[in-house]
Amino acid sequence: MDTSNSFMLIDPHVHMTSRTTDDYEAMRRAGIVALIEPAFWMGQPRTEAGTFKDYYSHLIGFERFRSSQFGIKHYCTIGLNSKEANNEALAEQVMELLPLYVCKEGVVGVGEIGYDDQTAAEDKYYRLQLEIAKEVNLPVQIHTPHRDKKKGTLRSMEVALEHGLDPGMVIVDHNNEETVKDVLDRGFWAAFTIYPHTKMGNERMVEIVKQYGPERIMINSAADWGISDPLAVPKTVALMLERGVPEEHVRLVSYSNALAAFGQSGQMQESDWLEAQPIDQSQKFSGSSILRGGQTPRIDAPESSNIIR
Repeated sequence: MDTSNSFMLIDPHVHMTSRTTDDYEAMRRAGIVALIEPAFWMGQPRTEAGTFKDYYSHLIGFERFRSSQFGIKHYCTIGLNSKEANNEALAEQVMELLPLYVCKEGVVGVGEIGYDDQTAAEDKYYRLQLEIAKEVNLPVQIHTPHRDKKKGTLRSMEVALEHGLDPGMVIVDHNNEETVKDVLDRGFWAAFTIYPHTKMGNERMVEIVKQYGPERIMINSAADWGISDPLAVPKTVALMLERGVPEEHVRLVSYSNALAAFGQSGQMQESDWLEAQPIDQSQKFSGSSILRGGQTPRIDAPESSNIIR
């Protein structure tokens, strides 16, 4: 499938720390100009608060730099994920770190947070992080559980409302046909992860947009260290256009809605990529370069731009 598009794309949920430089290059060629990387579980449990500190620092530091070296603007959400919230002794220490990071440059929300097994500990730390988001006026990015999804999705929204959050400041992620109507009816943003062979394939996503329209809906790849596709957004866009979804509807679910939702943070504006500095791969971050011995850096001329406006 041709993944080239005539307009700009945003992937509002992708774990680039787990991906390669080839992925960055392919995403940029396919039209992705900006992405959001939620703080996430790393595949095995972390055992020290210091590992969270270094991870959060990486999201706002080197990964942001690495992305810029390929012409993509990188943002992140910061939070304690629901899976690791069950280690309460460690979670207490992580909660002390979060206020140090949620107001850093490039942080566009608190996330991804919510429920996994829907335990008491997950509920406790979800609620505490909702209060942090309220205090600093940031959007919330909710992870909905893989098991008992509808129950967990409804509970996520009920608790957010109980804590006084405006639904327009809350992005409920990993939706499917079972949850979408409840999310939209309550005024929340409905995000859909396009995973290969699971959750929400792009064929199903086309039908969702045809049935419900584009308002408050956005698509993402959630590409990580597992079987996933960092080109899920451009591939789904291509399929939507092929199947006759109006271009303006496609633009909303693949670009404009993500910008509107996360732009409420005050940290994300369209000018960030329209007026970005040219790529200069001779630059380093804390002495580190994306280049390896003998490679020629890409250095774009100041007036050059490959972004289609």
